[in-house]
Amino acid sequence: MADLFFGYHMPNYTSAGAKGGEIFDRFLEQATAAEAAGFDLVTVMDHFYQIRGIGPETEPMMEAYTTLGAIAARTSRVKLATMVSGVTYRNPALLAKMVTTLDVISKGRAMLGIGAAWNDSEHMGYGFEFPPIGEREDRLEEAVTIAKLMFTQDRPSFEGKHYRIDRALNVPRPVQPGGPKIMIGGGGEKRTLRILARHGDFGHLFGGPLDALKHKRDVFLAHCEAEGRDPSTVKLLMGSLAILVENTRDAKAQLERIPEERRPMVMVATPADVAERLQPYVDAGFGGFTLSNQTLPTKDAIALGGELIKLMSGARSAA
Repeated sequence: MADLFFGYHMPNYTSAGAKGGEIFDRFLEQATAAEAAGFDLVTVMDHFYQIRGIGPETEPMMEAYTTLGAIAARTSRVKLATMVSGVTYRNPALLAKMVTTLDVISKGRAMLGIGAAWNDSEHMGYGFEFPPIGEREDRLEEAVTIAKLMFTQDRPSFEGKHYRIDRALNVPRPVQPGGPKIMIGGGGEKRTLRILARHGDFGHLFGGPLDALKHKRDVFLAHCEAEGRDPSTVKLLMGSLAILVENTRDAKAQLERIPEERRPMVMVATPADVAERLQPYVDAGFGGFTLSNQTLPTKDAIALGGELIKLMSGARSAA
C-alpha cells in the first residue's frame, strides 16, 4: 500500500489586474502556498497559447521550464514538473538536459512530464511539425528512451526513426539517483498506457466517471503484465476539478468563475465532501490527485486543499 500523492497544477497565468512582471509574482504566490499547504508536486502547463477550457488562447502563457527554474529557486520541498511537455515541442536530448538542469537547481526535485502533444493551433503558429498521432506516439517512446539514457548513462547513444544521440554528454548529472522520475500524460489505450507501463514512474489521467477510469487502469495493468512490469512501481494520478469551499453557500458564486464548458466536470464542495467523493478512486487503485489553480486560485483556497490532503492522509492506494 502506498501513500497518496497530491499535485497542484497551474495552467492559468491570468490574475485580476496583474500585468508584466506581476504575472509571475502572483503565480509564485500560488506555488509557494501549495508547498506550504502540503502538496507533493507543483506543475505548470507546457503550452505556448492558453488552451480551450481554461481561457481564450490570447491569455498570458509563459514558457514552462524558465518558469519552473524560477519556482525552484523559491521553493524547497515540492517536486516540480510540466503537466505535460508535448513531445513535438523540443528535441528530446535538449529536453533531457533542461530537466536535468532543473533537477540541479532544485537539488533533486525535478520530474519529466511528457505526452504525445495535441494542440494543433500552436504548432501551426510556431511552425512546429504536427505529425499524425501514430508518429507522435512513436516520437514519445523514442524521447522517453533518450531521456532515461541521458539520466542514467555517461555517454549514451541511440538511433531511432525520428531522434538520435551520439555519445551525448549530460553534465552536471542529475541529483536524483537514477534521474528524475518520468510522468506520462494521457490515456490512449493502445500506445500511451503501454509506454507508461514500459517507461513511466507516474501516469496522469484527467478526471472522469469512475467506471471509465477503472477501465483505463485495467488496460494499464494488462500492459504491465505484457511488459513484465510491476504495476505497484507506477503511481496513477487523476486530475480533479474540485472547487473547495468552507460551506455550500459559496458554491454557486465559485462555479460561475469556471468556463461554462467545464462546469459539468467541476465539483464544488467542502474538503470533507470532496474527500468522500474521491475515496472510490483510491479504492480503485489510483495513487493520488492533482488540483488546479483554475479552481483553487487564492491562498485561502489552496489552504483548503491542504485540509483535503490532511483528511485523506490516512487513505492508502492499492497502486
